Amino acid sequence: MPHTESQLTDLYEHPGHLLRRAQQISVSIFYDEMGAELTPVQYALLRNLESHAGIDQVSLAAISGIDTSTGATVCARLEEKGLLQRSVIPTNRRQRALAITPAGEQLLADLIPGAQRLRRRLLAPLSSAEQLQFMELLTKLVQENNQQSRAPLSSATPITHDSITPVR
Repeated sequence: MPHTESQLTDLYEHPGHLLRRAQQISVSIFYDEMGAELTPVQYALLRNLESHAGIDQVSLAAISGIDTSTGATVCARLEEKGLLQRSVIPTNRRQRALAITPAGEQLLADLIPGAQRLRRRLLAPLSSAEQLQFMELLTKLVQENNQQSRAPLSSATPITHDSITPVR
């Protein structure tokens, strides 16, 4: 008897639905462990800015996988909170160079334990081997489908999991 593809009548057979649920769970645990001072997107932009000082808003959005209009709005909110500074780039007055403030650096340092707890909680249901496999497969899924995104990561932004170690 030949194998036939499921008709996908069960919603939980849909990878997209499971990914959406995983995102909901991740965001919930994010707020539990990291507090409410930053949203997950604000955290991602601030964390990327930490290692790319002076980058412009458009490029920061690109390396974060966020569309440019959302990136601009998030940067404005981070500036209002005193966590980053935006300044006009003299050669292109439409772009803004970004720099993390001392308050932003301190907040990121303070959030490291929460980020570690978040990762541990999210991956806790998996064995050590499963955690590594999950991260490898999730990374592959994201990399191979990058161009399908409304905000694809720039080709210069590698996604690595080399530093992933099991959390058990």
